[in-house]
Amino acid sequence: MENYYCIGLMSGTSLDGLDICHVQFQKEQRWTFRILHAETITYSQSWKKRLEKAFTCDGKTLMQLHSDYGYFLGEEVRKFTEKHHIHDIDIVASHGHTIFHQPSLGYTTQIGDGRWIRLLTGFPTVYDFRTQDVMKGGNGAPLVPIGDELLFPEYDACINLGGFSNISFKQNGKRIAFDISPVNIVLNFLAQKLGMPYDRNGDTARKGKIDKKILSKLNVIEYYSKPFPKSLGKEWVEECFLPEINALNPIDALATCTEHFAWQAAQVINACNLQKILISGGGAMNVFLMEKIRCLTPAKIHTEERMITDFKEALIFAFMGLLRLRNENNILSSATGSLEDHCSGILV
Repeated sequence: MENYYCIGLMSGTSLDGLDICHVQFQKEQRWTFRILHAETITYSQSWKKRLEKAFTCDGKTLMQLHSDYGYFLGEEVRKFTEKHHIHDIDIVASHGHTIFHQPSLGYTTQIGDGRWIRLLTGFPTVYDFRTQDVMKGGNGAPLVPIGDELLFPEYDACINLGGFSNISFKQNGKRIAFDISPVNIVLNFLAQKLGMPYDRNGDTARKGKIDKKILSKLNVIEYYSKPFPKSLGKEWVEECFLPEINALNPIDALATCTEHFAWQAAQVINACNLQKILISGGGAMNVFLMEKIRCLTPAKIHTEERMITDFKEALIFAFMGLLRLRNENNILSSATGSLEDHCSGILV
């Protein structure tokens, strides 16, 4: 039996914090895993502000941020391994933090120079998973379907409710994946207008009134009718989504957007006739959103133990790093639209 110990790092567009996940992977007939330690490092107000404003930076400031954030990642991994007395790691895999994502224009940018992680920890490190896929004509997203395929084969589909919702599922023998809609990137933005970091359990959205006229406009946004593979970015939210809800007060906007995001997820589930769904990510903790999804589809909606729900993306990036270390394909062309399956990530 092959046995590996890996660390995965994930920072999502919702800016909840840095997820660090220490995982044991084993391979016999299939891959299995065990999460050994995991935690979320909440961003300081200073870091949150720098990451929020990064897309407006000039080139010099952005390169400084790329280096500073890489140092931050390395220090957090070093402290994490010391805290948990971790000494042997085969690979650290870092997603970085997405600043720009414009695959149609041929570029994507995740800051956080992985060389700092290698220098500060001594562990082999993989970073920048997305760029090569964009160079090969892909969307550079979603990347987690390789983990859904090999680590969670018992489910018909996996949906992650993070800054954006994305789905992956088997169709005609191939793993299909795409971004469904924004989720927490919008819900958190609206909650922060009300002085809250996020809408806990969806309690505030539950109090709001759905604006049916706005809901109808949201449901016919052009992106939703585009064929997959496809992906979303922060720029799209700023330009195409937020202007549609500007007229609503934040509480009614939360209610309307929650209904919209649930409806979009259910539409995909029902159209693809999916029966057994695993939902993970921060949105899985939004009780109101999960109720809405369950009401709109006959599919069986499942969540795993809290550790997997919270850290599934970091877990899968650890796995992608391991596949890169083994020189095995870690990105599926059927999910991203690239020319071929390939092995991506800069190894240092």
